[in-house]
Amino acid sequence: MDDQRFQILSLDGGGIKGLFSAAVLAAIEDDLTTNVVDHFDLITGTSTGGIIALGLASGMRPREIVDFYLSKGPSIFGKAWGLRWLQHWVRRKYSQTPLREALQNCFKDKRIADCTKRVVIPSYNLGDDDVYLFRTPHHERLRRDWKVPLWKVGLATSAAPTFFPSSRHVDKLRLIDGGVWANNPTMVGIVEAYGTLEIPLQTIKVFSIGTTDALNNRKNSLNWGGKLPWVTGYDAVDVIMRGQSVGVDNQATFLLGKDRVERWDPKVASDAFSLDGINKVDDLVGKAAHYSRIHMPRFKEMFADHKAATYEPLYS
Repeated sequence: MDDQRFQILSLDGGGIKGLFSAAVLAAIEDDLTTNVVDHFDLITGTSTGGIIALGLASGMRPREIVDFYLSKGPSIFGKAWGLRWLQHWVRRKYSQTPLREALQNCFKDKRIADCTKRVVIPSYNLGDDDVYLFRTPHHERLRRDWKVPLWKVGLATSAAPTFFPSSRHVDKLRLIDGGVWANNPTMVGIVEAYGTLEIPLQTIKVFSIGTTDALNNRKNSLNWGGKLPWVTGYDAVDVIMRGQSVGVDNQATFLLGKDRVERWDPKVASDAFSLDGINKVDDLVGKAAHYSRIHMPRFKEMFADHKAATYEPLYS
């Protein structure tokens, strides 16, 4: 059965909180003395998870990705001096330039075709109001994305509304963060495996990593409130994002069975971490060390005995 098994690594969005996901994967490699991507046949990631997925698929080790977040995070999420908090009400909070330069320096001239693992990266096309997927050429009909540089894919999937402007670097499309429809991309990976690659559902296993799950106490004013109470505390975005993530996890478990879906997404206090909370990077690394220490035996039991077959792109 191991020869028939198909394993998916799914990585949530979450800004700087992606450091948690990268540090978890680094801990797995350290503890099990392995290259974690060797155990997965397909990697899917949204936003910060998409950047991690591209890094892994292009040959980076998780520890290198952790270093990328620690070194580039402060410039990407610069301190909110002066009136930036006020500016955020009328225009994007951060410039795209530091993130673009960081991705360009990281991926150089590598394209999607240069990935050594199948990847599926969600984005959203504002111009046509439609979902958008970047995919490696792992099926004969996927003839276009292989030419796209990885830095452009990373920029498109992580263009979080209100935080960064849309990305216009791929065919002049207005691409924004895939988290608006697939912040937890587990179902994206399952559909790609089942629908595109025709992998039987009963052979699929998924390792899904979140970026921490904040425990929020929803204020009573939301029961009857209009736009103002929903918007001022970011409750609308938070409820929608968490709701879609929980829904996806339930759907995946229903389709595959609870013994075939493993999700690591620790509960934290509502104010513990934020998308641009660069001052909490040490705490994120510590949270990853603690959580992975407890749950490592589960990963070893579920995923470590599978060696993914070599992936060869159909176009390059």
